[in-house]
Amino acid sequence: MIPENLLEEYNARIVNLPKDTIIFNQGKPAYYYFQVIHGEVKMAHYNEDGQEFIQGIFNNGMSFGEPALFGEFTYPCSAVTIKDTSIAKMRSDDFFKLLENNFEIHKNFNRVLSKRLRYKGIILNEISSYPAAHRIQTVLKYLRNKYGCEKEPFEVPFTRQQIADMTGLRVETVIKTIKQLSQKDELNIQDHKVVLK
Repeated sequence: MIPENLLEEYNARIVNLPKDTIIFNQGKPAYYYFQVIHGEVKMAHYNEDGQEFIQGIFNNGMSFGEPALFGEFTYPCSAVTIKDTSIAKMRSDDFFKLLENNFEIHKNFNRVLSKRLRYKGIILNEISSYPAAHRIQTVLKYLRNKYGCEKEPFEVPFTRQQIADMTGLRVETVIKTIKQLSQKDELNIQDHKVVLK
């Protein structure tokens, strides 16, 4: 998202975090811009029973949590590392100076945030209206598009538990539905990985 030389120029610190580190909790105020240098971060909401709903998974070069900075509201989700991860962490005032001085980067943020809003709208519609198979296929097709693999087989880089957390389904339902979709030849299972044709 933001080139590393600009991150450095605007006082970002690189922080190395082990797997399962909480970066911020839902309900806390937003003071920093975050960008994954390498690794993986999930943003998830937890209900009163502790059930997780993954809002997004972010990897190399992707930013996360910035809507709370732009909107000046508390984080609606928590951010947690999925594996050992390095992130850039920049104070909000430095982040906004960077955007003021770099219109193309600011414009790119508008594009990224618009795509995230579109995804949220799709997922809300899917969860409220469609059966499990349709929900899963919609999320997997969205992920294939996001990773730029529209014209080739796409090996889904997420576990069945993570797919369940993204769709609001139980992991047992996801496992059973993926088997059924495989039997109908709507996707493949290769070495326990889900592959979209």
